[in-house]
Amino acid sequence: MKDSFWYYSLNKSPLTPPAWVFPVIWTVIYVLIALSFFFYVRDGFSRDKIPAVIIFFIQLLLNFCWSPVYFGLHNVELAFWIIILLIIFVLINIILFYKKSRAAAYLMIPYFLWIIFAAYLNFEIVMLN
Repeated sequence: MKDSFWYYSLNKSPLTPPAWVFPVIWTVIYVLIALSFFFYVRDGFSRDKIPAVIIFFIQLLLNFCWSPVYFGLHNVELAFWIIILLIIFVLINIILFYKKSRAAAYLMIPYFLWIIFAAYLNFEIVMLN
């Protein structure tokens, strides 16, 4: 972590997991996200799959934007709004994936649940600091 003193100095929710949990969870989640996308596109692309693929890449972009905003800029408020958008786009992604591949949709559910929890942790940091 680039500026670990800043993060560790923040008041956090009592539900904040130990630091070692985050890389473990995110590794599993990124594998599930990749598998989800694979299951969705394994039969090939068609016009009706394009909206879900676009939503998939938007949610991925939002996911990748969160850390630099939170840890780099220390802007926990903006990071919170990014994660709210991320939750919305992941939910839309699950719904769209479900129409073509239930497996792809189900593989996104742990991700969806984790980012809801992450949003709660982010919100608590906004409120407590």
